[in-house]
Amino acid sequence: MIALSGLFVAAFLAATPVPFQSEVVFLAMQAAGWPPALLILVASIGNTLGSCVTYGLGRWLSDQRDHRWFPLKPAQMARAEGWWARWGLWLLLLSWAPFGDAIVALSGVLRVPLPLFLILVAIAKTGRYIALGWMGETAFGT
Repeated sequence: MIALSGLFVAAFLAATPVPFQSEVVFLAMQAAGWPPALLILVASIGNTLGSCVTYGLGRWLSDQRDHRWFPLKPAQMARAEGWWARWGLWLLLLSWAPFGDAIVALSGVLRVPLPLFLILVAIAKTGRYIALGWMGETAFGT
């Protein structure tokens, strides 16, 4: 149970601004014989919930746009909004990628409805861990 909690925490942190990687923990547990389906479930839930933290930070930042320290200048924000207008919600399907945290935070800043956010991010995060589990099965023969 402690190992699964560790995977959950690793996956959670990996989806927040905290620099962390969950793939190593996932693959180490898979190599140790843990069932891939259980690892996928735990990691997907943890990573999706971690993305909710990043989304929440984005929502909070949205209210801070007029402050000098807001991370995006007005021109950058306009570019981000244009990017979002062009590609829209489907960008959330890339939330698993290395630049995914920026997409997640931007979705919070732009106030994407939470239920829609959760569905798309859960699909993306679960797909990522399914692919990782498949790669682990191929590598480890589990």
